Amino acid sequence: MTEKFDLADLKRRMTGANETLKRELAGLRTGRASPHLLEPVRVEAYGQTMPITQVATISVPEPRALAVQVWDKSMVGAVDRAIRDANLGLSPTVEGQILRIRIPELNEQRRKEMVKVAHKYAEEARVAIRHVRRDGIDILKKLLKDHAMSEDDERRQQAEVQKATDHAIADADAALASKEKEIMQV
Repeated sequence: MTEKFDLADLKRRMTGANETLKRELAGLRTGRASPHLLEPVRVEAYGQTMPITQVATISVPEPRALAVQVWDKSMVGAVDRAIRDANLGLSPTVEGQILRIRIPELNEQRRKEMVKVAHKYAEEARVAIRHVRRDGIDILKKLLKDHAMSEDDERRQQAEVQKATDHAIADADAALASKEKEIMQV
């Protein structure tokens, strides 16, 4: 059975790599509060581990603070513990069913560490995009070898794959530049 070349599918996979990058970057802590900071937090609730968003509402009442409204009174302690144990450097203050979290200023060294992590995420996204490009080009070469495509068509399609790759990598670089600017902003 011959594989079918689908440029739209390759573009979708490249876009997926960029969406993952944007999610990872959103979770990186800058000096500002963002509900995405708590996305990796998992809470022991009702005999299982679940994302914090399934037991509480996260809001940003002011630029350097988060408020976590826990729905079930009995879960406040578990949510508090989960946030403290998540190694995010955050210490919630409990006020009834609301946990208030002050986001501390980042010092210069911490900012540089965050930028390095952001660069690592971006590089992983670029590698994923290049893998998608390689998969597409491999399919094209196989189609050419099986005489299911002419050399001209193969070259044209390779150029389209490269164009999609360049576009996806430019998107990843733009997301990184934006996050880097946000992190370094004092």
